[in-house]
Amino acid sequence: MKVDPATSPEVAALAATEADKAKHVGGRIKAIRTARRISLRQLADMVGTTASFISQLERNLSGASASTLMRIAAALDLGINDLFEQTEGGFHKVLTRADRPLLPISHGCRKTLLSRRPIHEFEVYSGDFDVGGSTGNDAYTHGGKHEMFVVLKGTVELTLADERFVMNEGDSIEYATSTPHRTENIGKTPAQVLWIIAPPTSGAAELNQYTPGQGSQPGGPK
Repeated sequence: MKVDPATSPEVAALAATEADKAKHVGGRIKAIRTARRISLRQLADMVGTTASFISQLERNLSGASASTLMRIAAALDLGINDLFEQTEGGFHKVLTRADRPLLPISHGCRKTLLSRRPIHEFEVYSGDFDVGGSTGNDAYTHGGKHEMFVVLKGTVELTLADERFVMNEGDSIEYATSTPHRTENIGKTPAQVLWIIAPPTSGAAELNQYTPGQGSQPGGPK
């Protein structure tokens, strides 16, 4: 007897899994929207729909087509998979150093992502600098949010616009992400820092540059 592939146990199980994921999409959209401080009306205008529809979607009272979800993800600066991915065990799961997503190593700086995607209220990055390493030749900005910079090890120079600060282990400083900033290890030993940003400024394009599970890639600073 032939078995219809569409009614096989494997297909049924897959369909059930996708349906379960879909239940969480509305809540995930709401959590990310509110964390980004975007109103229902603002998101609706960006997507080309109504605030009422977005509200019903967030409460799982209505569904959305794939094209609508793609527009919502784009408006929130996310990848479409970020709306569906779930972390087993919620937030109570250890991220080991070896599993940290890694940005391609550049200018003697090895930057890893500590926050789990999709990123909601804040994002945290760790930076390991070789002696003389830096975030690049030029200062950079990203949005107009709030950033805390913490030195965990070593001595670094932080440039904020026209000001320069020599910072040692345990020092911290806060500034707007719209302020041009640059970090350089001016000490004689490797340095390590943390960047904490709230609300998040990194979108899908930036986060997709991080390679999963490369936090202890050989050859990088420890």
